[in-house]
Amino acid sequence: MSATESKRTVLLVDDDIDFLEQMKIRLKQNGFTVLTAECEIDAKAVLEETRPDLAIIDLMMDEVDSGFTLAHHIKKLDKKIPVIMVTGVTSETGLMFDASAGQSWIKADALLAKPVRFEQLQGEIERLLGGNE
Repeated sequence: MSATESKRTVLLVDDDIDFLEQMKIRLKQNGFTVLTAECEIDAKAVLEETRPDLAIIDLMMDEVDSGFTLAHHIKKLDKKIPVIMVTGVTSETGLMFDASAGQSWIKADALLAKPVRFEQLQGEIERLLGGNE
């Protein structure tokens, strides 16, 4: 299989432009096609045009629950699309957030706390896409 045929598409959604650009660069360096959106509405518009192989979404964007509703929307479109949710909720509010307590309603396959090191993200991507290559 050629590199073009095996290239995966990632939808990256975050209202933090610095995070968005840094992760976009790193994902592209690792061979991914990257689609970006800065809010839930823009991400839904992207999803009308294409189905990514994986989505990385921020929890709190235009609304405090935007990540939850976007993850639900993605899973409703195609439950096979893995969703990695990244969040700064603990650092912003001081509240501990544990996805395992409500995994059935969160609709995310992984949860990473910001600040996210790319190596953490890469590990989750490999775990979630590894069996599909």
